[in-house]
Amino acid sequence: MDYVNLGKTGLKVSRLCLGTMSYGTKAWRDWVLPEDEARQHIKQALDAGINFFDTADVYSDGASEEIVGRALRDFARRDQVVIATKIYNPMGTGPNDRGLSRKHIMDGIDASLRRLQTDYVDLYQIHRFDRSTPIEETVAALGDLVRMGKVRYLGASSMYAYQLAKMLHIADRHGCARFVAMQNHYNLIYREEEREMMPLCREEGVGVIPYSPLARGFLAGNRRRQDRGETVRAKSDDISRQMYFQDSDFAVVDRVTEIAGKHGAAPAQVALAWLLHQPGLTAPIIGATKPGQLKDAVGALSLRLDEGERKQLEEPYRPRPILGHS
Repeated sequence: MDYVNLGKTGLKVSRLCLGTMSYGTKAWRDWVLPEDEARQHIKQALDAGINFFDTADVYSDGASEEIVGRALRDFARRDQVVIATKIYNPMGTGPNDRGLSRKHIMDGIDASLRRLQTDYVDLYQIHRFDRSTPIEETVAALGDLVRMGKVRYLGASSMYAYQLAKMLHIADRHGCARFVAMQNHYNLIYREEEREMMPLCREEGVGVIPYSPLARGFLAGNRRRQDRGETVRAKSDDISRQMYFQDSDFAVVDRVTEIAGKHGAAPAQVALAWLLHQPGLTAPIIGATKPGQLKDAVGALSLRLDEGERKQLEEPYRPRPILGHS
């Protein structure tokens, strides 16, 4: 396993991050794995050298954080792993159970720490941009968490580049901790982030840790136009159907499959290898719900694509509306 700095911080993270949205309860999503199966994947990730784990309070309504907390307590030393979680989405029915107000941030971190069974979170991320709360309030509250020792580093997730730039500017102006990571929607069939967000992150030294690097499984090459595909997630994931399944998306997958055949690799490995070649990218957030998926992801670290192959993969892409900001 390779380890790199997260942005321009001194924090070393594995070149792959294990995302844990798929671990929790089927009452939340029918493709989610229960705890006994989730623990096997978390242990496998640790054995492969992955030290970076991403979750969120909203995943399975907190159950994902609980599973991650128990597994990492049992399988690893706390100081040897990097735990990332997120806040923004509704965690209750009350008017203050969501968003990025000082109240919700202060309540949210304490709830996440309890579920994770830890005294601090290494990377605390705002899950989305909150237009209903003044940026100054959010930035100040997050900065206070760093000063209190409950959070080591701050991150953001999908938003417009101007919004991130504004938040960085306000943090600098007020002497608050700034965001060091951006968890954005970025993969071979959704590349709108290359227009502004990726250049901004490179300029500001913000580490990029994209989610959905395989486009919710689409780039694994097992989706079909007529019936979505064979897996439970393929058949039931309406969000995926809304975001992808354009003709140009299938054209990209055809290129991925072609190049994978030349390398004797899985399509998912080629899609991950392309991401890992992108400048400024720290670690894609991968999911694992089946045997072999983690092994394939680790194998992508050593897969080298030449410039011609990368151009072949990129050529079928067509511009599309912004996805993932809400």
